[in-house]
Amino acid sequence: MGEQSTIVVGVATLGRPDDVADLLEGLQKQTRMATKVVLSVTDMEKDAPPEEKRFGAEVLIGSKGLCAQRNRILEKVGHDYDYLVFFDDDYIPSKSAIEGVIDFFDTNPDVVGITGHLLADGILGPGITRDEAVALIEAFDAEPAPEPTRVNGLRGLYGCNMAYRLSAIETERFDEKLPLYGWQEDVDFSNRLMAKGDLVETNAFVGVHRGTKRSRSPGKKLGYSQVANPLYLVKKGSMSRGRAYKLMIKNLIANHVKIMTPEPWVDRVGRANGNWHALFDLLRGKMDPQKINSL
Repeated sequence: MGEQSTIVVGVATLGRPDDVADLLEGLQKQTRMATKVVLSVTDMEKDAPPEEKRFGAEVLIGSKGLCAQRNRILEKVGHDYDYLVFFDDDYIPSKSAIEGVIDFFDTNPDVVGITGHLLADGILGPGITRDEAVALIEAFDAEPAPEPTRVNGLRGLYGCNMAYRLSAIETERFDEKLPLYGWQEDVDFSNRLMAKGDLVETNAFVGVHRGTKRSRSPGKKLGYSQVANPLYLVKKGSMSRGRAYKLMIKNLIANHVKIMTPEPWVDRVGRANGNWHALFDLLRGKMDPQKINSL
């Protein structure tokens, strides 16, 4: 460990080559460089930036779906490295992000997974532009780094910026029965590692999640997942019944309350439609997260 600790950055991406290029540029400015960067795509031309903007990142090509794409990264890195951090393709890291992940794991051997601090998260709004994100990062980097904090007792990590101790993962993989965007796949995967050690939130690494709206799941598909996925994870034992019901109710209310005055970036009609489709399937005993592939 220590100076010899190795870390891989894994990025599963679909249809956002410009966003990936911005992330890779941010990784070139790190105070400590990643040992390896791996992109998991479905189409080289549509998903990956041109070679001159990849900065040597390795590209894996295969089937579509966040879980499948992340699993290809896991298969590739195996047990050859110490740590693995997954960044969303629309994430911009602070210059000390990689160093922060390594130092935190090195000094907290009881921790198997961490999620970082977000200066801003555009996922619930219209999204954050590249320039806005870079300005936030540059302002943060201009100040002395804060002392690392540690918040214990997490029930799942946030997929846009989550890092793992690879020795704890072993043969665990993301559940490919959660197709396409794989809603709640991050909670499912990280919670299955809790027997190996703690899941922690920390400001040891910092970034901005832009919440880009391109290439997200259509409203009806996401609405179906908002009901089907939590109930599926309850059956698996990777999500509590209380958390699942809270997630479902919150989204059902939001989709229906806002259906008459929807946000320009949200398909509330489609999401509500998907919610009801899943509830009818639940009553008929036919609810299945994979059904969104045919919706």
